[in-house]
Amino acid sequence: MAKKKITRKELLNEPDEFISFSSRLLGFTATYKEQILYAVGALVLIGIVLSGYGYSSRKAEREAFIMLEKAKTDYEVSLSKNGPGTALNEAKDDFTKIMAKYSGKRGGKMAGLALANAYYNAGDMDSSIEQYHKALKAFNDDSAVKSQLLISLGYAYEAKNDLQSAVNQFEMIVSEPDNFLKDEALFNLGRLFAVMDDEKKSKAAYQKIVSDFTESLYLEIAKERAS
Repeated sequence: MAKKKITRKELLNEPDEFISFSSRLLGFTATYKEQILYAVGALVLIGIVLSGYGYSSRKAEREAFIMLEKAKTDYEVSLSKNGPGTALNEAKDDFTKIMAKYSGKRGGKMAGLALANAYYNAGDMDSSIEQYHKALKAFNDDSAVKSQLLISLGYAYEAKNDLQSAVNQFEMIVSEPDNFLKDEALFNLGRLFAVMDDEKKSKAAYQKIVSDFTESLYLEIAKERAS
């Protein structure tokens, strides 16, 4: 059955769909005006808070690094003039304050690493190892810093004559694929295994450098010791 043709007059008498929708929307807005204003205000407030937090966070990070650079500079000056013991005593409070005030910021974490290095330079291996382990937890998701910390821990344990613990740190680096300090860790393993009278493991570590790290700074020495 053919549909009845709608005349132009009938079309003009039909309410426009857009106008009808607009009217309903305006009616809804008028009815719930107060609630809508509250909702919009809340969204604006959330945006302001988030923006303010981002600015505040960046500002705190900058402040942490400024304080850290000053503390490190003061430490280096004292180190050259007065030696590692005095330099540590003078810088320890500065590093500790930065760590406490900016504990959640990278600058605060780096202050912990600087303090660990200062302990190491002063020969306080127990405090150095303790601080390196704290820094290791803080930088657990940063593979580059984590590798540096494991190397530092290895040297600290070696200085304390805890050779097996030193070996453990270097082996953790070697076990990680594509670690940029793997050749250094292998070289240290070669040294330590030789001191521990494990010639087989020592030569194996040096040979690994020869076979896998042809651009390594340790290559020539490794060739001599692997033969």
